[in-house]
Amino acid sequence: MSEYQLPTWHYLHGKPSATAQLRTLPEDFQVDELIPFSADGQGEHHLIHIKKRLLTTHQVAKQLAAFAGVKSMDVSWAGLKDKYGVTTQWFSVRIPGKETPDWHSLNDENLQVLEALRHSRKLRTGALSGNRFTLTLREVSDRESVDARLERIAEQGVPNYFGEQRFGHGGRNVERAAEMFGGRRVKDRNKRSIYLSAARSFLFNQIASMRLEQHGTALLPGDTLMFATGNSQFKSEVDDASILARYQAGELRLTAPLAGSYQSQGDAADEFEQNGLSQWPELVSGLANARIAQERRSLLLKPQGLKWHWQDNHLVLSFLLPPGSYATAVLRELLDYKDMQAFENQSIEK
Repeated sequence: MSEYQLPTWHYLHGKPSATAQLRTLPEDFQVDELIPFSADGQGEHHLIHIKKRLLTTHQVAKQLAAFAGVKSMDVSWAGLKDKYGVTTQWFSVRIPGKETPDWHSLNDENLQVLEALRHSRKLRTGALSGNRFTLTLREVSDRESVDARLERIAEQGVPNYFGEQRFGHGGRNVERAAEMFGGRRVKDRNKRSIYLSAARSFLFNQIASMRLEQHGTALLPGDTLMFATGNSQFKSEVDDASILARYQAGELRLTAPLAGSYQSQGDAADEFEQNGLSQWPELVSGLANARIAQERRSLLLKPQGLKWHWQDNHLVLSFLLPPGSYATAVLRELLDYKDMQAFENQSIEK
């Protein structure tokens, strides 16, 4: 077994016993992408709001480029969306000096153009305010247990783990990262980016899991805290009563590292994290040599506007997550679910 085989990361609420099926139908997995701005109505970029079914983001982008008669590099998007589901997302297509195409003529049974507006700027990766999920889980085995867990998740949240799709089937993207750091040449910039992200995500999940298992959600001296309403961060002292009160009230969030080049601080929290990271020196040094600066990510994820209702033994969930967070992180704390399309989604979209 590879040392990068994905482990069972720690459960905040204990491993769930109830079982269910996810994505029996594409309509069971619905995602609506939210962007933090409106089109300004002018410029050489076209903002296209797409509803897609059984299509990858890259497949839609290729179709848009061919229809508009532009190069693939002229089509961009804010984030990737799953193939097996019904999802809405935004694309931008740069068409300098050309008339506006009839975008709605692209409509078919699996693709629908919801809006098409001109905009002065390109849509860039990460330009999201969040994603709204509506998920149907079928054949739920224990309704009472699931209801109780949903109450706890709404109040306390779940570990903010990166989803398994980030790592490729069996963690192979992490293995490829280690090989790349060991000297294997990777010419494809997209693959190189995927491997770097997989390595950082793997290390984050490992440290977050260790932290929750050994210390729960208690603070350590020198913890880096993040404001709940933004990304501003600061170093804390565990004996500061006002900081502790704000943390317990949910105004501040505990963070864990996204590994990269870093200057040690020497406090208890830093010592814990560096000791944990030292178990994977080739990944840590590889990220540092790639000149990626260490960043921070919230340790816990609290789904916003969490609602649910039952249809016999089927559970319908809806919630909003911030950019970069995974619905599977919520589901793994709730149910021992079987993704009926797991085989098709073992690796990153192609």
